[in-house]
Amino acid sequence: MAETEIVNNKKLTQGSRVSGKPWKTEKKSLNISLNHKTNQLGFNERKQRQEQEKLVKQKLAAMKEEKINEKKAKTEERKKRQEEKLEKERYQRLAEKYHKKKVERMRRKEKRNKLLSDGKK
Repeated sequence: MAETEIVNNKKLTQGSRVSGKPWKTEKKSLNISLNHKTNQLGFNERKQRQEQEKLVKQKLAAMKEEKINEKKAKTEERKKRQEEKLEKERYQRLAEKYHKKKVERMRRKEKRNKLLSDGKK
């Protein structure tokens, strides 16, 4: 595998490796910034990618917000139902209590009337 290199617009070929192992690949530089191709993208392509990423982030934020709002609505609905249930139970207890009081008042009134009517005779 002969490798080529361009120097002063001339192609120079390298000969076979000294070790005699042609299957070994050429080592690349340790500097990562020279190895990746992000710097080779055009300005418009980078701008387009940034716009797409921005749209995706906005959509994700909107979805998260919607999910949070749904959760809040559910918890508020649950609280509202619980409060209504407690209030209903409270009114039932009060109704029973008021009923008993009314019965007691009627009984006392009847006793008074009976005593008054007995005293007249």
